[in-house]
Amino acid sequence: MIRTTTVAVLAVDSVVALDLGTPAQVLGTARDTDGRPLYTVDVCTPGGRPVRSTAGFQVLPEHGLDLLDRADLVVVPGVHAGPALTEGVVEPEIRDALRRAHDRGSRIMSICTGSFLLAAAGLLDGRPATTHWAYADRFRRFHPRVRLDPDVLFVDDGDVLSSAGVAAGLDLCLHVIRADHGSEVANRAARSCVVPPWREGGQAQYIDRPLPPGGDAGTARTREWIQQRLHEPPTLAQMAAHASMSVRTFTRRFREETGLSPARWLLRQRTDHARLLLETTDLGVDQVARRSGFGTAAALRQQLHQRIGVAPTAYRRTFRGVPA
Repeated sequence: MIRTTTVAVLAVDSVVALDLGTPAQVLGTARDTDGRPLYTVDVCTPGGRPVRSTAGFQVLPEHGLDLLDRADLVVVPGVHAGPALTEGVVEPEIRDALRRAHDRGSRIMSICTGSFLLAAAGLLDGRPATTHWAYADRFRRFHPRVRLDPDVLFVDDGDVLSSAGVAAGLDLCLHVIRADHGSEVANRAARSCVVPPWREGGQAQYIDRPLPPGGDAGTARTREWIQQRLHEPPTLAQMAAHASMSVRTFTRRFREETGLSPARWLLRQRTDHARLLLETTDLGVDQVARRSGFGTAAALRQQLHQRIGVAPTAYRRTFRGVPA
């Protein structure tokens, strides 16, 4: 007989209501072939006290933090306020409870900004993790030792897992079921929840990235110039000449300002432009490829799949409902 996995969902003040309900809804629907539940999900709070949610109701838990001392899996939902988001710290009782659970061998998992609590507890230092893309800069300021990747849906680092915002928590819960019990069980749970059964963790979050601000300092003006020429992208030497810098100086300044090499930044811009065209126009994939500088549909498909894990037609359907 398969052992039931005990899950503790840790709710703190200003907990995101959807994140709070996701583990019970998804993990709670996982069943074996005889219909027996594979996970039991309970909610706890510091001191077992009521906490406010972002949906205008209070959470009335049945457990305190001692639930973490006997859980196989601890889930920390996102928050919209509190010291974890404003100061990068977490209350000592929460920090200690999370560390005890981790040291005891529990898997620890965050949804959305719940990663701020894990990082503040020291559980993400030196490890890969993700969070909602809108909070990435703040996360990096508070927790520079974490290897943050804000461009993915979720990260599974073995005993510590994290997911991006909102719906990515569904994906991570299904991933946990799939890893624990196989695809058939996970697919049944997905059907029960009426959600897609599988989105690859490395698939990118759908992020709105505006054009860089103008100005004459550094490489900003050249970046704007490049973005007007994505259909025939300039060479590195041409970029440096436009910025009135040597190639070496331009490359160094560019990396300092963007965190990427000119080549990698250009590839991202071309991919993002292709995504914009797929979202907002009826151009064929070949035309999108040419206008975004990839030249061929095959090259566009390869880059889009590497970047966000989906093909151009699938991406277009996601945003526009275009039939296959």
